[in-house]
Amino acid sequence: MMSGKMCPLHKVAATLVWIGGLNWLLIGINDINLVEKVLGSAPGVLRAIYVLVGVSALFMPLACKCPKCCTDKKSEACCMDESHKQ
Repeated sequence: MMSGKMCPLHKVAATLVWIGGLNWLLIGINDINLVEKVLGSAPGVLRAIYVLVGVSALFMPLACKCPKCCTDKKSEACCMDESHKQ
């Protein structure tokens, strides 16, 4: 993932993406839905969690342009900054 500091919003997004990835791994290996086991089988709650995980996955690449995440100019968070390309 990214090294360096991340803003709180990207930390939450990274955590949700990690949880989503772990959930899909468990579904693929053992057909165990971790989110369903932890939160129950309420369809509305499950749908909301899955939407949050998906939005987080779409949001994570924006860390490259986030001024709060890009305070350390040598971090990978600045990977898209034109002035730091070699």
